[in-house]
Amino acid sequence: MTDHLSTVVAHNTLTPDVETSSDDYRRRFAGPLGRYLLNTQTAALRRLLVVEGTRPLRVLEVGGGHAQLTPGLLADGHEVWVQGSDDSCGTAIRTLAARHAGRVHFVTSSLWELPFGPRSFDVVIAVRLLAHVERWRELLRELVRVADRHVIVDYAALSGWNILTPLVFHAKRAVEGNTRPYFCYWGGELLREFRSLGCHAFGAKKQFFWPMGVHRAHGAPALGRGLESIARALGLTRLFGSPVLLRASRAEQASGEGVS
Repeated sequence: MTDHLSTVVAHNTLTPDVETSSDDYRRRFAGPLGRYLLNTQTAALRRLLVVEGTRPLRVLEVGGGHAQLTPGLLADGHEVWVQGSDDSCGTAIRTLAARHAGRVHFVTSSLWELPFGPRSFDVVIAVRLLAHVERWRELLRELVRVADRHVIVDYAALSGWNILTPLVFHAKRAVEGNTRPYFCYWGGELLREFRSLGCHAFGAKKQFFWPMGVHRAHGAPALGRGLESIARALGLTRLFGSPVLLRASRAEQASGEGVS
């Protein structure tokens, strides 16, 4: 794991989902470009869940108060529980709960002490978290503890454009306005940790080749799709894409797809 600039810019690594669940953060994904970015993320998640077919799942989103994935999970027929570090993280989730009675629930707890028994959920998802916690091994241990079949996390890969982050972070912050420092990971270190926790089947989807700062600078979804299509065709996304959605499955589960 590599830390990008947390000593220069304040970085809350204990309850990072409080910021992720805020209105200010949600505005980062407003408008047509934001929808394109989130739709790409949702499509990648659906491809990772294809190993479970179309049956409804019991899903836990840890730190999921941003509500970026919850609508898609509900649309696909799943029952969703969302955990937040503070009661304020549940604002958007409660709005969804009012429209989907009995199918979406919000709970407040520590990220490292989830209020559920072992193997309580078919799938446990944590998106927007690994990039902002230092106790990542403890977090993964807790995610695996409450997952019966799969854990899905996203992470910033320590490759491609992310290697340049220390040099361009302040320019990125100037473009995006509220960018936080973040931790990058080697994929191999995450796989080793998951294996130590009993997960031995993996699938991954690399979402973008071009950095988010580039997409937000041009602000055009059509241009973004074009740039990303070229990168995929050239194999650049497979080699250097980020963020990565990683599915780790218990040993008894089928491995499904590889990396793409």
